[in-house]
Amino acid sequence: MHKLKVCEIFLSLQGESSFVGLPCAFVRASGCPLDCSWCDTDYAKQEGRDMLLEEILGRVASLGVGLVELTGGEPLAQASAPRLLEMFLQEGYTVLLETSGAMSLAPVPEDVYVVMDLKCPSSGMHGRMHWPNLQMLRPHHEVKFVVAGRADYDYALDVMERHALTERTQVLFSCVHGTVAPREVAEWILRDRLPVRFQLPLHKELWPESRRGV
Repeated sequence: MHKLKVCEIFLSLQGESSFVGLPCAFVRASGCPLDCSWCDTDYAKQEGRDMLLEEILGRVASLGVGLVELTGGEPLAQASAPRLLEMFLQEGYTVLLETSGAMSLAPVPEDVYVVMDLKCPSSGMHGRMHWPNLQMLRPHHEVKFVVAGRADYDYALDVMERHALTERTQVLFSCVHGTVAPREVAEWILRDRLPVRFQLPLHKELWPESRRGV
């Protein structure tokens, strides 16, 4: 029977992506092969327990919303993640997948809304990206750059232009909490007339005292 190691399941508002602000059931998978310098969910790397996929489905159903996100950690590090995504789709959910960009998107069901990070240099993990993913992007997917300063911004701009990302998918820009002024990043975007969506992590504004379950 298929299982997934899960750190937590909770109801919150979608904090990022084009679905921002909507009530969403989150399934946070345990484990991650990366070690980002600014990771804010490092507790998910080790904590968690194995759950049957049917048990996860039941827990999500009890939360009573139609939007669900599989996040982490890194969900795609677990072989059963694509099966769980397919099960959510079969149950009629709108399904989001938050992924680091280090794992192949090939096994992800077509109708899933992928929100894929492309790590910038400040993370220390930009060399770990699975670049063939960029050829798998679909119009309903989203690519996110989290920047910690000007060097990250310039790196993101270069990647975005070389791969014509804004012509193929929605591009999101966010900033590392507490390392760069959001207004500064917003002004860079305006100055360069970038066709991207700038976001602040909503959950960090609403629940700044909480690290889990938001």
